[in-house]
Amino acid sequence: MAENDAFTDFAEKFRPHIDAALEAYMRSFGDSCPSALQEAMRYSLLAPGKRIRPLLAMAAAEACGGSAMQALPAACAVEMVHAYSLIHDDLPCMDDDAMRRGRPSCHIAFGEAEALLAGDALLALAFDVLAKDVQPADSATACIRTLATASGPTGMVGGQSDDLRGVKGGSGTEYLESIDRRKTGALLEAALLCGGIIAAGTSEQLAALEQYGWRIGLAFQIRDDLLDTQSTPETLGKATGKDAALSKLTYPSLLGEQAGAKRMHDLVHEASDAIALFRDSANPLRALAKFTVERQS
Repeated sequence: MAENDAFTDFAEKFRPHIDAALEAYMRSFGDSCPSALQEAMRYSLLAPGKRIRPLLAMAAAEACGGSAMQALPAACAVEMVHAYSLIHDDLPCMDDDAMRRGRPSCHIAFGEAEALLAGDALLALAFDVLAKDVQPADSATACIRTLATASGPTGMVGGQSDDLRGVKGGSGTEYLESIDRRKTGALLEAALLCGGIIAAGTSEQLAALEQYGWRIGLAFQIRDDLLDTQSTPETLGKATGKDAALSKLTYPSLLGEQAGAKRMHDLVHEASDAIALFRDSANPLRALAKFTVERQS
């Protein structure tokens, strides 16, 4: 089977399961969650999306010899953290984006206060899901620790904090990659590791997933930077040209578009090499790495 077909088939098979599970988690509150809060959470979590992070978790579980469905709760938890991060990133005090995925951002649709609470609630819910639905208990504990570290002060939040300072905080590719490995790569890496943990992956397998993860995380961010300069709001689903307007430190601004694109493709090749030990069972991961740099939104 061709690698691209492997990813397409994998995504078509498991994305409906991811969407159904996310919907079930949103229904599980009943009347115990305020309706306004629940609506804002649903609006962001269930918005049409590629589900890259949950698919990574499930593909990693299969690569390690486990079942993709076994990793579904962890996959959903990672997607909840991702949705929370997008809600908060779009707020006026952060990136101030009025559009997300081709429709109004959560704070535009529901107000800043409700959007802030929706993000907080999704973050908390992610760890509730891991604690309740990942088995056995030691796997749940390991996933909780992995996701907490990835999303916290030394991971995604810390990267976003440095990103706010842009060129004022430092310069050079080393500094920029330090930001992006935390801001973008940490959550992708956590998704992979959670899948591997649940499948009882060996230390060698988990190390390979980690090496693959940070590389596709950087490649993913470079693609985002390039799309901000090359795409249109209609295609991207949000405003473009904002990075340059804010004088943000990005790969195109630092290296130029051509060199940035080369770095992106080099990272994809390195990521594929990092998971060679999985042989054909990692074909969905190899194809997904290519997809991250070919995507148009």
